[in-house]
Amino acid sequence: MNDKHLRLAYCSVTLLFALLQGWSAVQYLSDAPRMAETIGALGYPLYFMKILGVAKLLGIVAILYGRFPRLKEWAYAGFTFDTIGAFCSHLAAGDSLLIAMVPLLFCAAQLASYFLWKRLEPASDIAIPGWAKTAGAPPSRPRTA
Repeated sequence: MNDKHLRLAYCSVTLLFALLQGWSAVQYLSDAPRMAETIGALGYPLYFMKILGVAKLLGIVAILYGRFPRLKEWAYAGFTFDTIGAFCSHLAAGDSLLIAMVPLLFCAAQLASYFLWKRLEPASDIAIPGWAKTAGAPPSRPRTA
């Protein structure tokens, strides 16, 4: 796959992921009755919807803006925790496997977006300057004034 096709795939799957999570965030923030019922049935307090809604919107902004690779990485991690936690919560609450797997569809779109991003921008793996240890490099010394 050439760079142009890779970028198109990344943009498409990231847009799908952002739309899915954005829809979810709007449902949480607008106190949609079905979402409130689901959150309550899972045993969570209703104010948890607001926390999740705001966190999802901030995560979407971090991923779409993308200027800060570490923040983008943490946003992807947060969505992973969210979707796996939702899957486990549905199973623990006794929901059917079909219902429990819905968050995993969100996770699949997210993981596709993440791995395509890493393939397009391998430099995003470079740690913050001065923090990275490379093989065979002498240990860094603390700066003195």
